[in-house]
Amino acid sequence: MQRAILGVDIGTSSSKGVLVLPDGAILRTAAREHTVDRPAPGQVEMDAEIWWREFVDIAGELTAPGDVDVAAVGVSGMGPCVLLTDDAGTPLRPAILYGVDTRATEQIAALDAELGAAAILERAGSALSSQAVGPKLAWVRQHEPDVYARARRLFMPASWLAYQLTGQYVLDVHSASQCTPLFDTRNLTWYAPWAERIAPGLELPPLRWPGEQAGLTRRAVAGIPAGVPVITGTIDAWSEAVSVDAQNPGDLMLMYGTTMFLIATVPDRLTSELMWGTVGAYQGTRNLAGGMATSGALTGWLREIAGGVDYPTLLAEAEASGPGARGLLALPYFAGERTPIFDPEARGVIAGLTVSHTRGDLYRAVLEATAFGVRHNVEALRAAGARIDRVVAVGGGTQGNLWTQIVSDVTGLEQVIPSRTIGASYGAAFLAARLLADDVSIADWNPPADTRVPDPETTALYDERYNLYLDLYPATREITHALARIQHRTA
Repeated sequence: MQRAILGVDIGTSSSKGVLVLPDGAILRTAAREHTVDRPAPGQVEMDAEIWWREFVDIAGELTAPGDVDVAAVGVSGMGPCVLLTDDAGTPLRPAILYGVDTRATEQIAALDAELGAAAILERAGSALSSQAVGPKLAWVRQHEPDVYARARRLFMPASWLAYQLTGQYVLDVHSASQCTPLFDTRNLTWYAPWAERIAPGLELPPLRWPGEQAGLTRRAVAGIPAGVPVITGTIDAWSEAVSVDAQNPGDLMLMYGTTMFLIATVPDRLTSELMWGTVGAYQGTRNLAGGMATSGALTGWLREIAGGVDYPTLLAEAEASGPGARGLLALPYFAGERTPIFDPEARGVIAGLTVSHTRGDLYRAVLEATAFGVRHNVEALRAAGARIDRVVAVGGGTQGNLWTQIVSDVTGLEQVIPSRTIGASYGAAFLAARLLADDVSIADWNPPADTRVPDPETTALYDERYNLYLDLYPATREITHALARIQHRTA
């Protein structure tokens, strides 16, 4: 029997698991696809029972050959999410997902007015936005008072899995730092005056670091024996950053997933009205982060309306289109936008269309749109004081060269492509492995494999297009906001 570590991540469109040896070698992987629910415009939810069911399915598949002894379990998941349960841990409603759920705009405005936007930014590290947990709790109190009256506990995907496995009600410090404005990022504690004002009666979880032990498995499940240590876990993007050794000061992680996520590790606490100031995955670290509402979701949408053609075909056609997509320019705000514009009513735009444009031109335009969005975020990070010395790419979008090359050309940044881009589940497994041995190193587990180097001539072409990109949003904002209002009325 080989000693192995299990890592499972609950993502927006799928759950993924990996079984690794103590040296980081991958034995097996497994995945389960799922969809989110969209009960009303701006609302994105998911049944938490799916999280546990897919964990059990994945763990069972990975351990089925019976050739491993699972020595530790790592967990991670999308977030920050709002899963409310009663005091027995029974979910009271579907989980409200992270910043892609934009329902709480009225509550954001009300809390900004009551508590003061500047005071929130100073204490919590981030301005209130669709990413924040506090306004969503306020939304439930206002719109579903019967549900809130029974609510006693707050979970996210990683903490929910840890609870199901160990019976321990805990949350990691990083996830708490995204519970704006309930958490004080200066003192690393729940801020009782605001927590009691926004979430009265809710028992906020004790806090631990992502790699700390949440507890031991309380029973055997899906090939995992009883008594196995389980980490507290964290939000998927931060676990992704761990998986590629991008949690050192000066590092910037780019996560090419359903959404695009950026995490800059900074030596000291930074705040910005345009980005999220958070605690890092490791004790003593700080981050300034950003997230786009779409990236892979946008390419998937275009693939679907193109009749389900395979991605290699679309990528080949986009490459043939060439830089600039033959005069097309797109805004990637097909689900509103998070950083740096914080506009849930923003909408996608494709400008410059003619009857001569092809499917490949459209696909190239949306890839370039996400790259322009990355550059917009990078400029906001730098303006806030973040130093970017090294960029590491991770996620499904790193497969193939075109998308990452476009991002390097648009931003002018070289990107490191690690040996393993499996992502958050691998980071969760690494954190769990640290419970077993202090000297394990992610640099040894996952060394660099490739780089994307910007082409100066292409970067110069994109500089001109980027200025047009920045102009396109304010030029179309009033029209797209009006269309968003129509969409809300007709949904």
